[in-house]
Amino acid sequence: MDDPSSVETAVSGLCLVTKVRGIMDYATQPELREQLKQVISHAERAVVLELTDVSVCDSAGLNVLLGARREAEKAAVVLVLACVPVPLRQILEMTRADHVLRVFEPVADAEAALSS
Repeated sequence: MDDPSSVETAVSGLCLVTKVRGIMDYATQPELREQLKQVISHAERAVVLELTDVSVCDSAGLNVLLGARREAEKAAVVLVLACVPVPLRQILEMTRADHVLRVFEPVADAEAALSS
């Protein structure tokens, strides 16, 4: 069976832009958590999680995002979300996680905010 999720990272200015694809749920949580921890450990200043291609995100996936934010905070790295699909945006709003996780529409807006 193919891995239902993947993480790709590219450097863009002072930011690491990390594209998360696929399913963020109980089954993928351990690997995603570890992958994001590695991304954060390599970031100098900021990480943008680009979530356009996240097809499913349940409470375990939300927990991964909140855990990544805590890891980033410990590492003195700013972590933000970009291109959040509508269903995930609704989850963030219902749980009020959007008050903790900064959300931007295009990645360019996130990069601009983090570069200033």
